[in-house]
Parts: sequence; C-alpha cells; structure tokens
Amino acid sequence: MFSLNVPLSPAVERLATDLHPKLTGFDHVRDRRTLVCKRFGVGDVRDEEGERADRGDAPPREEALDRLRERIRRPLAGVDPFEVAVTGVDVFDAPRSGSRPVVYLTVESDELVRVHRRLCDAFGAVEGIEGDEYVPHITLARGGNPEPGVVADLVDAEFEPVRWRVHALDVWDPEFREVAASVDL
Repeated sequence: MFSLNVPLSPAVERLATDLHPKLTGFDHVRDRRTLVCKRFGVGDVRDEEGERADRGDAPPREEALDRLRERIRRPLAGVDPFEVAVTGVDVFDAPRSGSRPVVYLTVESDELVRVHRRLCDAFGAVEGIEGDEYVPHITLARGGNPEPGVVADLVDAEFEPVRWRVHALDVWDPEFREVAASVDL
C-alpha cells in the first residue's frame, strides 16, 4: 500500500544520472529512485477501534493515509534528524524477489537502520527484506543480461561519498507514484 522513504539529496540524483550510461543490458533501469525505510500493507492501517484491517479490504486512500501517518508518528517520536551516506555501488545477485541482478547504490546510516528496526517493532517486518535482512539501498537497475564486466565495472565505480541530513521521512504512494505525506523528525 505505502512505504516510508528517505528523501534523496539532489547529489544522489546527479550521481545516478552520471552512472546511467553504464547501465546497459538491464531490463529495467530506474528513472525514479527511492530509499525505502519501511513498507506498509493494508493490515498496518487500523480502524478507529484499534483493530487491524485484516479483512483484506483497504480503507479509502485518504483515510488509510491519515491513519498510517498518525500510527508512524509514535515510533518516530524522539528520532532526531540523522545523516545518510551513499558510499558505493553493489549488487544483489539473488534478490528475494524479482529479476536479477539488482545493481544499487550502497547506503550507510546506523541511525536509518535503527529507525527501520523501531518501525519493524511497531508494524512487523516484511519477511526476507526487512528486520535483520534490511539492506538500505537505492536501486539503479535490475534484470536482463548485461554484458560481461558491466556489473563489475559498476561495482568498481569510484566517487566521493554523497552525504546528507534527513529531516523528514516521506510516505510514498506507489499507485500514484508520488509522495503522499511527510513526517518531520
């Protein structure tokens, strides 16, 4: 339904644009990049009585968004702005789902991992990709059959780390492919 994402620095977008010509042979090259902190499903939106929406039917979008925004404020209480850094390029050779390989920008931030864990404690983790298996990253491309050496050249790409401070987290709506709300830290 929604995800909670870290807003990206314009310098990250410039870096991804610089790497774009090297992303040859992939089935899907991302034109919009995200750094997911936590994913949410229909069951994460509680009704007024505090019961989970386990019936499988989602409340209307605006109502679900309002409920989720209120629920995520609690585990984020006391979280101060924090630093995030893109430090390199790496690959998931065998991703949990979807086509492979997945080439991504590596992200380092102990505080982001702590925030992710707080949210998993409050909402539960998506098996295989969250909780202890969470790898903060920004996907550049996935799938296909890149020429030999393309992935290695991307992983070996050198650049100055991109660092920025996160002052808010964005609730991302995949249906409309837009930020639906922001939560200040």
